[in-house]
Amino acid sequence: MNDTTHELRIRPGVPADAPAVLDMLDAAVAWMNARGNTEQWGTTPYSQKPGGAARVDRYLTENTPYVAESAGVPVGAMVLDSGPSPQMPIAPAGEPERYVRLLVSDRRHAGLGIGAALLAHAAEETRRAGVGLLRVDCWAGGGGELVAFYERNGFTRTEPFLSDDWPGQVLARRLG
Repeated sequence: MNDTTHELRIRPGVPADAPAVLDMLDAAVAWMNARGNTEQWGTTPYSQKPGGAARVDRYLTENTPYVAESAGVPVGAMVLDSGPSPQMPIAPAGEPERYVRLLVSDRRHAGLGIGAALLAHAAEETRRAGVGLLRVDCWAGGGGELVAFYERNGFTRTEPFLSDDWPGQVLARRLG
């Protein structure tokens, strides 16, 4: 991990973070597309997708958002919730859980451990809440790189799913 990650500060997200989060999501779509991945999030910038900006606003007001900053500039975002999105074909865990609904980092700072730092923060917050289960779902297509990322960060595959023609994977991390 690069020493730059030690400069990260993770703070609660606020509604005023919406433009920065949308910029990160738009850059992520462009980055994926440039790598030939047009299936995960499509080709339309997130900010231009119907409901995209409103979804980010809801994440920042109705869920538990966190923003990673470096030198006072947002470089990553994560949103925790008490369960999976109702729009996804995923059942609640049947026990108290925290669920990572969004994880994105600024592509200009890729490879610096921002996502890993946000996931570690999610685990800390989940433990602090007295909850022993942290889950996430992600795109399982392509070469499985995203699933492997979560596995490297302590998650274990639980159940695959299909949302329309979008292959997904639920992963879980038990916290002691």
